[in-house]
Amino acid sequence: MATIRELVEEGRRRLAGAVADSPGREARLLLAAILNRDQMALVAHDDDAVTAADRERFRELVERRERGEPAAYLLGRKEFYGRDFVVDDRVLIPRPETEAVVEIALSLDLPAEARGVDVGTGSGAIALTLAAERPRWRLVATDLSLGALACARENRARLGLADRVGLVRGDLASAVAAEPLDLVVSNPPYVDPAEPELVAPDVRTYEPHLALFAAEGGLAVVARLVAFASALREGAWLISEFGFGQRDRVLALAAATPGLELVEMRDDAAGIPRVVVFKRTGRRDAVRSF
Repeated sequence: MATIRELVEEGRRRLAGAVADSPGREARLLLAAILNRDQMALVAHDDDAVTAADRERFRELVERRERGEPAAYLLGRKEFYGRDFVVDDRVLIPRPETEAVVEIALSLDLPAEARGVDVGTGSGAIALTLAAERPRWRLVATDLSLGALACARENRARLGLADRVGLVRGDLASAVAAEPLDLVVSNPPYVDPAEPELVAPDVRTYEPHLALFAAEGGLAVVARLVAFASALREGAWLISEFGFGQRDRVLALAAATPGLELVEMRDDAAGIPRVVVFKRTGRRDAVRSF
């Protein structure tokens, strides 16, 4: 029988050519999930024998990872803002840069019982995190994909948030009235279909294209979000991600939309402009240049 140590080393060798960062760590993650142990226990007991069935399952997952399937889908979960979320190929995998949307929202001076909508919720990571962090907030999470909403529903149940986060199938925020909202958040699709090379091969192969690609050079959904935000009540906020190389076009969208104040553009860890923050104002010349 192979031991934990031997299987981790086997996985590390096989993944070394396929996984640029930490193939040994990924091998441990996969084996830990199969054995239902945390990684510390795996290291502490690495001379334990592994059953034939678990060895076979591990090698199957390693093979799938070698082919490029994301580890989050293999594990069936992804951490976001300190919580585990169920994920599979129905939804985009939550990414660390999206945590900035949450951080900004939590920093705003919003009503104690704020009402918000998460547009294109996917796994529900943004909406559910905000509800978990602010117990008096009420949110609606929308998505066009029934599969994504089913995944979000599972995460909502796991986190015990069914009474504070509604799930609605709809295009953008069309099922939600703009007037009472204090906050709109979104990680919308923003990749230009004409430039699929901007997306890593494993992402465009395995993750849902509905959540990745948008018309009009990638800005169709962002433009509609900006237009929707212009109908929000005064003092409400819009926080949205956008794509590489889109900064100037997002600024142009803002400049063409009366009543929105461009409050912030935040870079991601790589120094790429990634998140835009607007506030609804009563002024028609509220956009300022960055």
